[in-house]
Amino acid sequence: MATNCNTIPLLLPYKMGNFNLSHRVVLAPLTRSRSYNNVPQPHAILYYSQRTSNGGFLIAEATGVSNTAQGYPETPGIWTKEQVEAWKPIVEAVHDKGGIFFCQIWHVGRASTYAYQPNGQAPISCTDKGVTPGLDGVDWSPPRRLRTDEIPIIVNDFRLAARNAIEAGFDGVEIHGANGYLLDQFMKDQVNDRTDSYGGSLENRCRFPLEIVDAVANEIGADRVGMRLSPFANYMEAGDLNPEALGLYMANAVSKFGILYLHVIEPRMIKINDKYETPHNLLPLRKAFKGTFIAAGGYNREDGNKAIAGNYADLVAFGRLFLANPDLPKRFQLDAPLNKYNRDTFYIPDPIIGYTDYPFLEDSS
Repeated sequence: MATNCNTIPLLLPYKMGNFNLSHRVVLAPLTRSRSYNNVPQPHAILYYSQRTSNGGFLIAEATGVSNTAQGYPETPGIWTKEQVEAWKPIVEAVHDKGGIFFCQIWHVGRASTYAYQPNGQAPISCTDKGVTPGLDGVDWSPPRRLRTDEIPIIVNDFRLAARNAIEAGFDGVEIHGANGYLLDQFMKDQVNDRTDSYGGSLENRCRFPLEIVDAVANEIGADRVGMRLSPFANYMEAGDLNPEALGLYMANAVSKFGILYLHVIEPRMIKINDKYETPHNLLPLRKAFKGTFIAAGGYNREDGNKAIAGNYADLVAFGRLFLANPDLPKRFQLDAPLNKYNRDTFYIPDPIIGYTDYPFLEDSS
């Protein structure tokens, strides 16, 4: 995409480590629940390639690191040979169109049920306190607290998943440390009630996620590793009493490993004196982290342009808008109208409806 003085900030090129991006519009990792029996399917080839532009950056949906990592229907994994082989043509399709593709590696922790666990065992977490049954309409099962000596096994699962992702052809991995899943459960003081070296102080609560970052960076190279965080959120009842301190500690800590990027979810707007505003922003984290900074969370074209122009972020990840508009960068360029997303088809198993049937702009432009 040639740049000229009329190029909007979101469509300016950017060098992310060794990757030359043609624009700043990132496909956010989105669970789509269409990987039957945890194996990526051929219909994902079309879905991801539709959303690929030459020099565009895509992050794949959350992908389980082991057979204890699942908590949702039909989500993909990357711990078996079959899964690795199934990812290969999907990754190849993205590369064929000039895209850069990272795999988000994930463990749900306590956000699971007996039905998703091997032999119907309890989900694992930092705690034996469960998510309130009925939250989001799911009867979450009480978790089992990981023993101290089991933690290295989980770290190793992430390391192997990262190696498998590279074998599948991905350009790198994003470690999922957000949204109330396993790493977030360890970090957040409202969930982690441990008394060993993985609980209590901020440093102890962040120890496990940072061991994963270290192991993954050593396995595939820090220049192929990103991490997603949501310190300000309380998804899955994973909240923290001092989210600024948590976010800042993690931004500084992962920066020391020299990882490629940090991907952070914006604080939610809350009502203060009849006005919606947010008491927090990501600027301190952005300043602390030395690599590429990606902001996410309800952005539109105008907000995204402002974030880039104001140097608040290097890249902006779009989820629902990109889901519904496979040619989102082009629509932003032309300021074209956007397709509306249909929430009812986000997580259905249909291989086409709500997945690959969102229309492109007429190629009349």
